[in-house]
Amino acid sequence: MDFSEITGFRVRPVVVPLQRPLRTASGEIPASPLLLIDIATEGRVTGHSYVFAYTATVLPAMVAVAAALEQDLVGQSASPETCLTRLRSRFRLLGLQGLLGMVISGVEMALWDALGKRLGAGVVSLLGGVPVAVPAYDSFGMVNPAKDAEQLRHSVEAGFRGVKIKLGYPDVEDDLDVVRWARKVVGANTELMVDYNQSLGVQEAERRIERLRDLDVAWIEEPVAAEDLASHSRVRRLAGGKLQSGENWWFPSGFQTALHVGASDLVMPDLVKVGGFTGWVEAARLAETASILVSSHMLVEASAHALAVTPTRHWLEYLDIAGPVLRSPLRPADGNITAQGPGIGITWNQDAAEKFAA
Repeated sequence: MDFSEITGFRVRPVVVPLQRPLRTASGEIPASPLLLIDIATEGRVTGHSYVFAYTATVLPAMVAVAAALEQDLVGQSASPETCLTRLRSRFRLLGLQGLLGMVISGVEMALWDALGKRLGAGVVSLLGGVPVAVPAYDSFGMVNPAKDAEQLRHSVEAGFRGVKIKLGYPDVEDDLDVVRWARKVVGANTELMVDYNQSLGVQEAERRIERLRDLDVAWIEEPVAAEDLASHSRVRRLAGGKLQSGENWWFPSGFQTALHVGASDLVMPDLVKVGGFTGWVEAARLAETASILVSSHMLVEASAHALAVTPTRHWLEYLDIAGPVLRSPLRPADGNITAQGPGIGITWNQDAAEKFAA
């Protein structure tokens, strides 16, 4: 491919209200802190991407990290893979975990977006695939049986064939009661996933997994600390093939290590932590070799492209964290998400980006 050079780089922090605030065992996420990335290339083609920062507290630090990268970007090749390789080498001694790795992944995705716009093609096509309708599950936080039944029913009526809820209540019986209630609400034909967000110690995780195993859940996500691969391997033996993890594993090397020790039955890379599309493709190859199903973590628009070229694709997580700052948010159709283009298929709603500026 004929790659241009990077001519400009800009980032903007925003905090976007969530239509459905997320409550987890670690606290509530009422809004979505995002870093919006714009990379200008020759021919006035600008690529866009965004990075989810988890908490607005780190947005200023993320902006500072991004600003420091400008000298490593402007004037260099706009090839996404070349850029990622160069930045990996540049920061090898430091390592790419943390905010630096997240920003670099965002840069890589913005470059794919720019390339797709330059060629008039979606990223999925550039990666050798075609857009396909990927089944999506609707992603909830901790639900309240007294308030949330209508929302869960609406998800099923909208065509979602999967729904995820978060667990980690003070007592295991509360977890079980919520799962039983949710199953009644969504019905027998809807997959029900549960997510602990790393909130349990290994012994408590074993106790709760044993109780959950007979309640018809599709997967049990991150019961213990993501980096504790030994404990993941230990609790996996009780999960009956339903242990899900991977959103907090860093870059393909992290996936290689985790899969080598048998840390999960299922995996769900996060594009911002796995190294953008380039890192995703590498991680997906590792999962294919291990015959492991691959789902996505957030970033609906970009994940639709990544999953479409994933041989063992499973589910796309539908959690709209950026819709208010997008001109045309990507919405599900009959419970499926299909990649849009050119590029990633995102354009900023500039008025909203200014309104929600952090």
